Amino acid sequence: MTAAERTEKIRKIADLPGILEKAVSGLSNSQLDTPYREGGWTVRQVVHHLADSHMNAVVRTKLVLTEDHPPLKGYKQDDWARLADAGGDIQSSLQILKGLHDRWTRLLQNIPEAEWTRAGMHSETGPLTLDNLLNTYSRHGENHVNQIMNLRKAKGW
Repeated sequence: MTAAERTEKIRKIADLPGILEKAVSGLSNSQLDTPYREGGWTVRQVVHHLADSHMNAVVRTKLVLTEDHPPLKGYKQDDWARLADAGGDIQSSLQILKGLHDRWTRLLQNIPEAEWTRAGMHSETGPLTLDNLLNTYSRHGENHVNQIMNLRKAKGW
């Protein structure tokens, strides 16, 4: 991945909290509890999932930066989405994402070029480099925001 491509992907990570906040702005509790597709998570669960997933991503990034080939544990995201905290007010997760992405962006912007090939071993998917993590998570939030926006459009919200 080129430095310019990394810069663009880091920008997407930096911008996500504000974009997500706009995507859920003005939604009622009933709307937040609407699945984005048949059998899918609710908007509320998606917001909480983003906080959960991105906290894991930051930890994975730090482990890869500070250890040699660390184990990177997967987690059962569908089970996490059914836990009681995923049914709570989305403001807590929006706040987590704002602070987390601020720190994560600063961290990513300061990774030396030679470090981007450092890798950990994910328990489910195998080797993951910092470039892999950046590529995955620069799209992850965007994909979920698109789900929310498509639901809003389909429902006329």
